[in-house]
Amino acid sequence: MKIALIGYGKMGKEIEKIAVSRGHEIGLKIDIDNPQDLTPENLQKCDVAIEFTIPASAVKNYYTCFEAGTPVVSGTTGWLDNKEKVFKKCAETNGTFFYASNFSIGVNLFFELNKKLAELIAPYPNYDVEMTEVHHIHKLDAPSGTAISLAEDILEKISHKNAWVNDTSPAPNEFNIKSERRGEVPGIHSVKYESEVDFIEITHSVKSRSGLAFGAVLAAEYCKDNNGILTMKNLLNI
Repeated sequence: MKIALIGYGKMGKEIEKIAVSRGHEIGLKIDIDNPQDLTPENLQKCDVAIEFTIPASAVKNYYTCFEAGTPVVSGTTGWLDNKEKVFKKCAETNGTFFYASNFSIGVNLFFELNKKLAELIAPYPNYDVEMTEVHHIHKLDAPSGTAISLAEDILEKISHKNAWVNDTSPAPNEFNIKSERRGEVPGIHSVKYESEVDFIEITHSVKSRSGLAFGAVLAAEYCKDNNGILTMKNLLNI
């Protein structure tokens, strides 16, 4: 496949390395030096686009891909306030949009573990829940998209909690997501249930960006034979 990389920072370069190792070609690279090259005409020369930029530009980039008829894999987080608009535009253009809060295979298995633990602990309100997410100092959004996905799954399973807060003392019906930004940490997410007598904690730690990049390339490959709104659940069949 010929891939367009929209965003050519550390993640874009890691994606390039993995994509080339799997026999793909990079047909277009877009970064802060050449945003004018992100045009439907240039995108139409590629089979799929992988987008890792910033929330402020992500939605516009998706729309350009839809206009070009080029499937797009969304790796940017922090744009979900516009999710319904993006989905609508994708449907109107008969486009393909693969989005995930995290493309790591391990994280997506962690999502399933988180849901199961929340389901098991739901009947026991003496266990309170909190979450911690740690990322590098360059990450712009807080809490992370991964933390929000974990939180939404907890709220779906535990009826006595109906909201999350970020770095704030929670009310009894809420739980807190602690966000830490330090160094070059790729990503750590922990969910902790604590009672007066014990606690249960599950943690996923990213060792490098390569796991995220590998998942993004797998998503791009999946777009070749599938269309519409796609997620890691489709890719991993979970």
